[in-house]
Amino acid sequence: MSWQSLPAFLVAVGLLVTVHEFGHYWVARRLGFKVLRFSVGFGKALWSRTAGPDRTEYVIAVIPLGGYVKLLDEREGEVDPAERHRAFTRRPHWQRILVLLAGPALNILFAVLLLGGLFWKNGVNDVRPVIGTVLADTAAARAGLASGDEIIAMDGTTVAGQTDVVLELLDQMSGDGRATLRLRSGNGNEREVLLEVTDPAARLKLTEPENLLRGVGFGFWSPPTPAVIGSIAAGGAAERAGLTTGDEVLAVNGSPVADFTAFGQRIAAAPGQELVLTVRRSGAELAVPVTPDSQDENGRAVGRLGIGSRAVAVPDSMRLHRDVGPLAALAMGARESWRITALQAKVFGRMLIGHVSFKNLSGPLGIMEAAGDSARLGVSSFVSFLVLISLSLGFLNLLPIPILDGGQVVYQMVEWIKGKPLSERAQAVGQQLGIGLLVLLMGVALYNDIARQFG
Repeated sequence: MSWQSLPAFLVAVGLLVTVHEFGHYWVARRLGFKVLRFSVGFGKALWSRTAGPDRTEYVIAVIPLGGYVKLLDEREGEVDPAERHRAFTRRPHWQRILVLLAGPALNILFAVLLLGGLFWKNGVNDVRPVIGTVLADTAAARAGLASGDEIIAMDGTTVAGQTDVVLELLDQMSGDGRATLRLRSGNGNEREVLLEVTDPAARLKLTEPENLLRGVGFGFWSPPTPAVIGSIAAGGAAERAGLTTGDEVLAVNGSPVADFTAFGQRIAAAPGQELVLTVRRSGAELAVPVTPDSQDENGRAVGRLGIGSRAVAVPDSMRLHRDVGPLAALAMGARESWRITALQAKVFGRMLIGHVSFKNLSGPLGIMEAAGDSARLGVSSFVSFLVLISLSLGFLNLLPIPILDGGQVVYQMVEWIKGKPLSERAQAVGQQLGIGLLVLLMGVALYNDIARQFG
């Protein structure tokens, strides 16, 4: 991870926290609550200003990982009798619930608007889900998938591109492990096959990051990629060997390689073994000894150099593109946001019962890395990153955990039904449980971040 990602991370977190807290603030003001403070960040104030008829304090604080809106509240001290009707505890329960829901709701609405804007500006883009490679002795091979097959439907639902296939496959493999695929072969014939992973441990392994397609046993078709090194991971075997971006790999141990895929297969088959690469650099041929790192994938050791290929343009015949107007783009943004949020809910629930790997949790380091990577790819990529994080922030805050907005909504509903507040002891126990659960999840996420940094 590069610290050059920090500015993009701060921009993303600052923007999404501001959106979230503005939702609480705006609805509270409109419903007559008195807002004492609007803070982006926690801890010592870097900047503050008091303004408005209520003398609301606006703050930017030193720790950017969150924020809060402080409302007038009798539970926190004496309240002027003249303003008591504006205190949180004196407002109707339905108004309190609306204020609590407004933050997550605005995060989701913000994502809908961003996604709609992307669809309007760039159109709807994807790549045809044509199968390229099928690995032997895998679920894909047993199901009868073949190179050149195009996936046109899954479980009776038409898929529009590779994105649809990946999302549907994640849903099915983290569920019962069965997916019915309708395929169109190169000669136009259509057939249905059952892609099935019955072993629960194998299904859990599939849900680990970047392991879904490889674990099932197939990859999408991609144009031939020259065996030219496009990127090198810090601390990887390639960097230690002295390889550089732009090196063209001609042979491994004297045996020529046709393209980057063939080169990758040779490396994967030689974990921990010293190899000699013949590379072309600045017109000269060099012999470079290298020992691939050994990584465990699906219970077997594979070799990895820590390199990436150069980007190769996808031919027009494989591209899916459709221009849409502003209203259609907004409607598509809403539908896609709902689909992503619903899948997040399913995956999170399955994670809690052990059907999805906890390795999917990312903490600040992982988010920072993703923010930097997306920013380097351009504005559209960074906006897509904001969409995903904004939807995640909205969803997580709706969870019924006492310290989060969703938990506070549960408290208010119980109080509304009972006709009196929960006891202080019940609230304290709930807060302790909520904090404990969040600390546990954050600890797992931070562990995942650190583990990813060290490979």
